[in-house]
Amino acid sequence: MEQRGVTLWFTGLSGAGKTTISQAVAEQLKSRGCKLEVLDGDIVRQNLTKGLGFSKEDRDENIRRIGFVAHILTRNDVIVIVSAISPYREIREEVRQRIGNFVEIFVNAPLEVCEGRDVKGLYKKARSGEIKGFTGIDDPYEPPLNPDIECRTDREELEESVTKVFNKLEELGYLPSK
Repeated sequence: MEQRGVTLWFTGLSGAGKTTISQAVAEQLKSRGCKLEVLDGDIVRQNLTKGLGFSKEDRDENIRRIGFVAHILTRNDVIVIVSAISPYREIREEVRQRIGNFVEIFVNAPLEVCEGRDVKGLYKKARSGEIKGFTGIDDPYEPPLNPDIECRTDREELEESVTKVFNKLEELGYLPSK
């Protein structure tokens, strides 16, 4: 079976587990010999979208640019893994429409769980006022209404989340069934 391009868009709060799941998915795809690219929100911000702030307009532009790159790769039969908070529904839908072959993965964990994980210490800084406009604290996160996949990282093991992604890719015909 010829590889078909698709964008796997991992969205969720900071600390929900987007990077962890997307890295595990990427490793398994590589082991199957798939062509893929990973666009991690933090890395993209350091390179492609440097200079953008965190206003709603800048966040939307950040997602548009990630979506543009994902679209180019997807139409060239690359599997693209995007891991970005992408807090606003409207811009996620805009990117979905542009790309077409798009799987939205809602990495869902309650705010308290994400704060408890606080790997980067960002929630602590947001709560103390050092960071303004932080998603989930003083800026909204609009969860997907109908995600293609929902990974509940507060209730399921990493392997279960990864399996959900692969099952959906097989169901949609992006990967052959094992």
